[in-house]
This record gives sequence, C-alpha cells and structure tokens, in this order.
Amino acid sequence: MDRRAGWAAGVSAVLWASAFVVIRDAAPHFSAGALAQGRLVSGALALVLFLVVQREGLPGRGAWPGIIGSGLLWFGGYMVILNWGEKLVDAGTAAMVVNIGPILIAVLGGWLLHEGFPPRLVVGMAISFAGAIVVGVSTSQSGTASVLGIVLCVAAAISYAGGVVLQKPALRHGSALQVTTFGCVIGAVATLPFSGQLVDGLQTAPTSSIVGMVYLGLFPTALAFYTWAYALSRTTAGRMGATTYVVPAMVLLMSWLFLGEVPTALTLAGGALCLAGVAVARSKPRADRSPVRLTRTRPDGDVI
Repeated sequence: MDRRAGWAAGVSAVLWASAFVVIRDAAPHFSAGALAQGRLVSGALALVLFLVVQREGLPGRGAWPGIIGSGLLWFGGYMVILNWGEKLVDAGTAAMVVNIGPILIAVLGGWLLHEGFPPRLVVGMAISFAGAIVVGVSTSQSGTASVLGIVLCVAAAISYAGGVVLQKPALRHGSALQVTTFGCVIGAVATLPFSGQLVDGLQTAPTSSIVGMVYLGLFPTALAFYTWAYALSRTTAGRMGATTYVVPAMVLLMSWLFLGEVPTALTLAGGALCLAGVAVARSKPRADRSPVRLTRTRPDGDVI
C-alpha cells in the first residue's frame, strides 16, 4: 500500500468510527431501514454531483457485476442489517461480532481473489480480533444478548465481507469514484421500500438527528467509501480489511471525547491490541540486509 492509499484508508477508518457516535443520536428517531435510506440518498446525491463535475461518466461493462453486488450487499444490506442488530444488542457485543468481517474478507480474498494468506496478515488479524473481543467484553452492558441481534450482526459481517470482495474486481474496470457512486446509488434504490418510514421519521425527529443522518451520508458514506475504494484499488482486500480493526479503538476515543464515556483499563488494552494487530498485518517482512560481497577475477584466475 503506497502512502496515498494509506492516508485514504486512514480517512475511511476515522469517518467510519465517527459514524458510531453519530448513529447513537440519530438511531432512536428512525427505523433501521429509514436511517439507512436517508444516509444512502444523501451520499448518492453528493457522489453523483461529484461524478458529473469530474466528467467520469459510466464505468466499463466488466465493473457492473461487482458494483451491483457490493451495492446490494454492502451499501444496502449491511447498513440496514447492522442498524437493526444494534437495536437488539449493546454496542460492545455488536462490535465484537461484526469484527469477524475482516477475517471473512481475508479468507474470501485469499480463496476467490487468489490473494493468498500472508503469515503476517493472519497473525495481525488474530491479534486484532482478540482485541475486539476484549473491547466487546469490557463494554458489554449485560451478560445476555438477543439471539436475533447476534444473528443480525453476523449477517451484517457476512454482507460487509461479501461486498468488499465483490468490489475489488470491479475496480479493475472502473475508477474508485465510479464504483463508489453507482454502488451507493444501487444501495439507495434497494432501500426504497423504507421511504414511508423515512418520511415519517423526518416529520418527528429532532433537527440534530436529521443533521446527523445527512452527515452519515456525506462523510462516512460518500467520502469514506470513496477513499476506501481508492485504497482498495491499490492493495489486497485482505490487507484493507485488516485496517478496519483500528475503528473500535477510534470509537473508544471519540466516545470518551464527545459522549463522556470513560473507557476502562481493560477496554483501553483491547483497543491497543486492535492497533497492534493492524500494525502487524500491514507490515512487510524485513528485507535481507546482509552485506553483498562483490568479487571480480584477475586474469591469472585469483578472486579479488
């Protein structure tokens, strides 16, 4: 991953982490589907406008299967399912379960995209997943959770992983902006059945929640998904999936700063494990630094 792709992945991680804080305010005033549709419509409008300004047009024919698949699974399905699941389980449990997504991305990427299974990636993801479990346990508000909520979070993780793996080959035939824009549009179209609920929510929700929904569309969706696609086009799906393990640690910090939720020592330790795992997963094997001995041969055959 080059430096620009690394910065792009960092932007995505920060904005996705901020989404957890904003959703905390907006979710009580919208249904899961309505919040997803409002977010996707806001994001799609911004992306289409930017696409027109950039004059990029339509992507190549080969990009459409991946665009449609990621649009339905990641933009549409993941957002609706996760919103629903978080209404039934606490945030710590949801974070712990959804974080099987990067592992599924690595497995599917290694198998379907022939990216292989680099040892450092596997070890790093194991460390980060352990950190996610620690965060989930330390922030869990109760010892029990809704079975349906757990199932929904697992389904969200599967949908997220499938969307990423489908998006990767689409980026060979279209730009990051094209793939993101039309994926978001397809997700918005897929959530049209929730339009009635969205209209009802807009009439009763406070202004702060409506602004939060628009923020989710413009930044954690339009901008973050674009920077993600940009970075994904320059590295493997497995390595990109591993970078999302930094999100729980950022959520802890943002919750501390903006919601006054002081993390425990165990929670901080779990966040540190997440960060350490990402560092290991993104690292490269150290090159052989042994000195190279240059030799040449004299005319009499002796080696100098």
